[in-house]
Amino acid sequence: MSSDGLYIQMFSIHGLVRSNNIEMGRDADTGGQVKYVLELAETLGRQEGVDRVDLFTRLIDDNKVSSDYSRPEEFIDDNVRIVRIKCGGTTYRRKELLWPYLNEFVDRVVTYTRKQDRMPDFVHGHYADAGYVALSLADLFGIPFIFTGHSLGRVKQQKLLNDGMGEEAIESRYNMESRIGAEEASIEKAALVVTSTSQEVTSQYGMYENREKTEYRVIPPGVDLTRFYPYYEDALTDEGKKILESRQARAFLLEELNRFFMNSDKPLILSLCRPDKRKNIQGLIQAYGENRELQAIANLAVFAGIRKDISKMGENEKEVLTDMLLLMDKYDLYGKMAIPKTHNFTYDVPELYRITAASKGVFVNPALTEPFGLTLIESAGCGLPIVCTNDGGPVDIVANCANGSLIDVSNTGEMAEAIKSIIVDPERWKNLSTSGIRGVGKHYTWEAHCRTYLETLNSLSVAGVDGEAARARGAEALGRRLEGLDSMIVTDIDNTLTGDDEAMRELFGLLEKHRDSLCFCLATGRSVDSTLDLLAEMRLPFPDILISSVGSEIHYMRSLIEDKGWASHISYRWEREEIVDMLTQLDFLELQEHENQREFKVSYYMPPQPDRLEYIEELGKKHGMRFSIVYSHQSYLDILPCRASKGKAVAYLSKKWNIPADNIVVCGDSGNDEEMMQGKFNGVVVANYSSEMEKLKGRDKVYFSPHRHAAGIIDGIRHYGLLDARRKKRRPPGEGGKISTLAL
Repeated sequence: MSSDGLYIQMFSIHGLVRSNNIEMGRDADTGGQVKYVLELAETLGRQEGVDRVDLFTRLIDDNKVSSDYSRPEEFIDDNVRIVRIKCGGTTYRRKELLWPYLNEFVDRVVTYTRKQDRMPDFVHGHYADAGYVALSLADLFGIPFIFTGHSLGRVKQQKLLNDGMGEEAIESRYNMESRIGAEEASIEKAALVVTSTSQEVTSQYGMYENREKTEYRVIPPGVDLTRFYPYYEDALTDEGKKILESRQARAFLLEELNRFFMNSDKPLILSLCRPDKRKNIQGLIQAYGENRELQAIANLAVFAGIRKDISKMGENEKEVLTDMLLLMDKYDLYGKMAIPKTHNFTYDVPELYRITAASKGVFVNPALTEPFGLTLIESAGCGLPIVCTNDGGPVDIVANCANGSLIDVSNTGEMAEAIKSIIVDPERWKNLSTSGIRGVGKHYTWEAHCRTYLETLNSLSVAGVDGEAARARGAEALGRRLEGLDSMIVTDIDNTLTGDDEAMRELFGLLEKHRDSLCFCLATGRSVDSTLDLLAEMRLPFPDILISSVGSEIHYMRSLIEDKGWASHISYRWEREEIVDMLTQLDFLELQEHENQREFKVSYYMPPQPDRLEYIEELGKKHGMRFSIVYSHQSYLDILPCRASKGKAVAYLSKKWNIPADNIVVCGDSGNDEEMMQGKFNGVVVANYSSEMEKLKGRDKVYFSPHRHAAGIIDGIRHYGLLDARRKKRRPPGEGGKISTLAL
């Protein structure tokens, strides 16, 4: 941890995230989680002992949404910002479609972080997708990972199955296997899981196989009391602009509601949520519509997200909103029920609660299940009594605040009676209102949340959890060395690194001497297992990075953390089985042993003969296949994805870890090293090279050393001045393009 205080990276990837005028309820992905992470980040930034908070989300440049979401950075406060990272293009996508692009998100965050002046002390993932990203970064950076699930896949899966939806349909629509897999991994490897209620720990996380492999801390979220203040007070701020905007919002809302009501003086029953089946809005309308006495004494207002044209909305939202209108018509609730189309979250929502409280009304959350219920503490802060489900977070809230009734929301009669009993009893209404205001001030503020949160993080650090995590992931996660690394030496193993033991010892001594600034990378045609066997046999130091199988795999450190971003990148148009079938007809090819075959590499023995490589290339084109061919030592043929090779792997690492090409020396002796020499890097061909390397003579930035094996590597390092003081600088923060334009 820096002496300047904690640097926390938070991740909330899906939905529409901006600091002002949150579009709450616009769709299923822009709900309470967005508000939660924004208010948590903002309040954390104000705490003593916190230096910086970055909230990472997805960059969206889509004419269907505001241009606000295309800004790479947005400062919430001097030390708190939203950082938007491009992944999977820039079109706005629902969260279930983002899974194939999360490794790309990881890579871009690594690059962004590498350009900063420090590494984070903790990463915190919110929801399964962000948990996947944060866990991947924790592995690379060697730091603790915090997880908050918000809503969990197994819970939703069970609910959908109970509703009669088939497993195949669930998987097709919700990508549930990826979601639950990410949640299981997050629970297993998190240093801490933060929940809002104890019920989450027992009933929801309790459904997971890894439930007992982590520590849980129940820390209820907070409410901003400068916005959600009691209905009988003016704004708790000296800023006249905010008071004016609040009053303007109130006037607008009253005018909007009065458009619907024949008698606007009645108490108001308010519900505020997304148009989602789980929110059970239809149940509330049915309860109101079936109880004529309740209709006589109160009006009903349902703010179900933001809409312009129901016919153009998603199927879930369209179905719920259509059902609402049909129920309104069925029970003839015209003049008694309001369904406004829009609201401004920043000012309208607090005023909605205060308008309802001033009318001596009730807030109803009819959701079938509620992990927490932010609207319940918001309304309580405004002095508005509540009626809500007896499942999940509301149980804790009502226990702490004594501000309403818990009911079986599937029983519409019980719901109507609970609402009515509060409205018709002024004394009870007042007691519930007062108790709610006090309870929220005592139990549900972001300041209290952040104090507990930071105490917990600091206790993890003091207890050495960060050190344990690093050791568990490989003792020296590469990320912990990032701030010092500014150059890289990349070398083949067989006949380049090996072959001269004395020179090899000298090379490793040089690498160790400059270890704080120099990254050591092996790039080999060998498989991972074969490389590990050789390193053990020769007692060679383990590299920082291992590029294996001719550039088709990348792993980090001794713990062999896989670079999943590289795997995702090279999978493009890779048709392994089809390639094998196509090449079976060629009698001059012999498949190598099983241990030499990899997911992204097909290996053959092929005797040298003119035009064979060109023939294979043409055959691939004829069948519409794209792949790369590497031929080495006049014997070994490797077929790789079109995006894979040693050189392309080095280029990927250069971009990802922000190490300039001019600060990278690549060394080799044979054809599978040739492609590394054809890029922007400083190439070194050792004197004992194979004949296929002759074609590189005379090329810029390809140095043919007069020395063999490791001695040639040392000579190449000196030739290019890799360790000179003038090279001790990497690209400064911001150089090399905006964070949203990393080309992979």
